[in-house]
This record gives sequence, C-alpha cells and structure tokens, in this order.
Amino acid sequence: MKIGDPVAYLDSLRELDRNVFVLGERCDCTVDHPLVRPSANAVAESYNPGEEPEAEGLLYATSHLTGRKISRFAHIHQDTSDLVDKVLMQRLLGRRTATCFQRCVGMDGFNALYSVTYECDQVHGTHYHSRLKDYVEWVQDENIVIEGAMTDVKGDRSLRPNQQADPDMFVHVVDRTPEGIVVRGAKAHQTGALNSHEILVMPTTAMREGEEDYAVSFAVPAGAKGITFILGRQPSDTRKVEGVPLDVGNPTFGSQEALVIFDDVFVPNERVFMCGETDQSGKVVERFAAFHRQSYGGCKVGVGDVIIGAAQLASQMQGSVKASHVRDKIVEMVHLNETLFSCGIACSAMGLETPAGNYDVDPLLANICKLNVTRFPFEIARLAQDLAGGILVTMPSQKDFENPEIAPYLDKYLRGVNGVPTLDRMKVTRLIENVTVGCGAASYLTESMHGAGSPQAQRIMIARLADLDEKVRLARRVAGIED
Repeated sequence: MKIGDPVAYLDSLRELDRNVFVLGERCDCTVDHPLVRPSANAVAESYNPGEEPEAEGLLYATSHLTGRKISRFAHIHQDTSDLVDKVLMQRLLGRRTATCFQRCVGMDGFNALYSVTYECDQVHGTHYHSRLKDYVEWVQDENIVIEGAMTDVKGDRSLRPNQQADPDMFVHVVDRTPEGIVVRGAKAHQTGALNSHEILVMPTTAMREGEEDYAVSFAVPAGAKGITFILGRQPSDTRKVEGVPLDVGNPTFGSQEALVIFDDVFVPNERVFMCGETDQSGKVVERFAAFHRQSYGGCKVGVGDVIIGAAQLASQMQGSVKASHVRDKIVEMVHLNETLFSCGIACSAMGLETPAGNYDVDPLLANICKLNVTRFPFEIARLAQDLAGGILVTMPSQKDFENPEIAPYLDKYLRGVNGVPTLDRMKVTRLIENVTVGCGAASYLTESMHGAGSPQAQRIMIARLADLDEKVRLARRVAGIED
C-alpha cells in the first residue's frame, strides 16, 4: 500500500492541486487550514493501526483481486463476515474520532457498482466490470481516499432531470469523444470531498428513457480540470480558527462537506462505469443506498458510545450519577445505541451473494437500520443534553479561564464534585455541546437524518420490500380463511 500511515496520508493531501474555496477565498492547501484539518485528522485515523486488539483484522483485508493486504475501505465484500467486519470497523473508528471519518461513501459506491457493472455487461455487452476491477485494484495498491458522489443539487424537485429549466441540475454527459466523455453539473453535501484523492460519481436516481445522458457513473482525480470545491459551513465552525481548543469541544477531529462542481470535466473511457444504460441506474442507487444505510449501524453507534461515555462522565463530575433518573437515562441511551448496532449487524449477517461474486446486505434490514438512525441519535443527543445541564450552552470561553482576574471565580463557581478539576468538567461539557449542538452535530445528527437518504426514502424501500402479500397469506392460513 503506497499510503501506509496517517503522516503519509496528510502529506499526500498537500500534494494535491485543486480549485478549492473556503469562506469565499481560494485555499491552496486545505489540510493545513484550521477549518479543514480536524476532518483530515479523522480520515487519517483510518490509516492508523491503533492499539485495539481487534483493529488489525478490522482495518485491513485481503484483496480478492491480488491476494495482497489492503485497507478494508477499498475491499470488495466476499462474504457475510466481511459485511459484519465493515460495521465493526466503522464502530471502532467512530469511537476513536466521535465524528464522521469520511471514507465509507467511496467504499459503498465500489461495492454497489461491482455487481451492477457485471450485470450491465451481461445485458448490454459493455465492458464496465473489467474497467471497475482495474480501477479498484489501483485504488487498493495506492490506498487512496475515494469520495463517493451521488447527491445531485436537483433544482426543482417536482421535475425529472431532463425536465429542468437548467439541465445542469443533475450531473450529465454534454459531449462524447472516441477517448471519453465530458460531464457537467454539481454534487452537493459531499462528505470528505476536501480530504479525498479521487471522486467516484454515481447517478442520484433511477433514470428513464430520454434521460440517457444522466445515467452516468465515472471516476476522476480530485484535481481534474474543471472541478471546483466549495466548503460548506457548520454550526460554530469558526471556533476552530480562534485558537481556543476547549471551546471547540472536539479539537482534534471533525467532518466536512462541500459542493463539488463539474464544469465540462473530461473523463477517459477507462474511468467510465456507466454511460446511458438507464435500466441499470436504479440498481446503483438502491444497492449503494443499502450499503450506506448499513454503514450507519456502525459509525453512528461508535459516536454514540462516546456521547454515552461523556454523559456518564458529566454526571459523575457533577455528583448526579447515582440518581435513579440519571441511571435510567443512561440505560435508555445504551438501549437505543445497541439497537442501531443490532440492525447493522443483522443486515450484514443476512447478506447474499450477487452474480458478480461479491456480497450485498439484506436491503430490507439495511433500510430498517437507517430509518432507526433518523430517530435514535436525536433521542440520545436529547438525553445527553438533559444530563449535561444548562451549562452546556452558557459556559464561558477558554479565554475567560486564562484571564487571571476572573479565572479564580470560574474555577470556584463552576466546580462540581470536590476534587474534580473545573476545566475537566468544562472539557466534557464542551464535547457534548460539539456533538449535539455545534460542528459535530452536522456529522452526527443532520447526517443521521439526511445521509444515505432522508426518512421517506427508507419508508419507500421498506414498503417495496416488506412483501405484504405474503404476510396476508400467512394471516389467512393461521386464521383459517381461504385464499
């Protein structure tokens, strides 16, 4: 693996030549920008073998293409144990970082396209599957970060892609040459875009006849000509530039999203994995969605572990930990978090082999997992805020604690249990604030709601996959009612 550790990964970002804007200004080196560096640190943790006994087996796998040791983030799932290990890896990294570590979308995109390109070749006589395998092998050997790009900006939601007043509201092909294609459009809410080496683009919805130009999937370098990145804002994000780590709450790690614009970007044929096959586009969307909805049963659970620990620690520091209602709330948080994890494991254990030879998750259970994720983290966050108390949003700044005139007052009047340093109490309170109110809420709460599709998307899939006719048949049989 070319990139073998966190330092090498961060150095590789410094070598990228991209067109990036942060707060309205061009940014030549995102990895050293204080608004972006915490998110780069979170990705770097995926390159850190760590000290956990299970980390080696979870972070790395054996490539079915080469037999070499690779990052699991570049692995094509070969059985249900791979699917389970993926969820366990995501929980591990969520525990380390208490945020989104940004490599899951690319991994899920690879695995969705692996089976779809195979099936597309069978139907249309194309050669996408061999191209994808070559690309995946290269990614595995380089050990680079792939940003999975699915969400289009969509424009008027009441109109189809080919009905928009501006055709660029969905990424589409604007020119075809013997050497490749030219694409235009934009992808929104792109998690980890500024920390990725390559962009893997997929269609955002099932395309229909007449929308062939929008049924496109491809990969391009992040620095390709015509690509522009614009960093999105997060709550309280400028605390990161104030030089007061205590006020940030999670000063080392974070996440980021960006708007990624494709302005007549050329894609060579060997990087094109779908181009015009509208009948195959819906498969990409559904299979990717299932994989990514499975992912949330791992990553959000790992962050939940940190929140639960912070709530328990805050209760200890303020002397309320033995109160029965506090114990009940902590138990409820654990119950909700482990329910999410159970769903992630269940859809993995029930996975099935595809004709291409890789394994998909159980789509119904994956959608059940994600629909729970749109609810439970919000309740976990509410309980954490309840236990932290009002000081969560009234706490003075670290600079106040550093002012010799008022610091003694703060140390005296904001102390909890005797013997517990006041600053330690402030640190854990800021951590809860970060994950449930500030920057961290973007990757924990908002991402739980909208990432991998908003709740209605899961409801649609659940209704489609529930097989209600079979359930009616079972009820008729038990009740003795003839069909």
